[in-house]
Amino acid sequence: MARPFHAASFTASPHGICGPVSDIGFFCGASESGGLISFGNNTADLFRRAASYIDRILRGAKPADLPVQLPMKFEMVINLKTAKALGVAVPAFLLQSADGVIE
Repeated sequence: MARPFHAASFTASPHGICGPVSDIGFFCGASESGGLISFGNNTADLFRRAASYIDRILRGAKPADLPVQLPMKFEMVINLKTAKALGVAVPAFLLQSADGVIE
């Protein structure tokens, strides 16, 4: 199984110590694993839609005849623990529009 991609950048502190600083991730698990903000497709919705494709193929449809579908549901998750650790103030309008907030 492939390891998930973790979006992180590196920076140097005033004390000369280098380390990862969380930033914005493209999948919702990034915020849960310490990222500041993640915005990406809803994985559960993708699996539900894939199941309908499998059903159609098992019923005899040719895979080449099935239309390509793009993600329809997206989620934004904000990690306030990381924001506090980085000293970042998250605007209220972002918190209100977020699908999930980690406190």
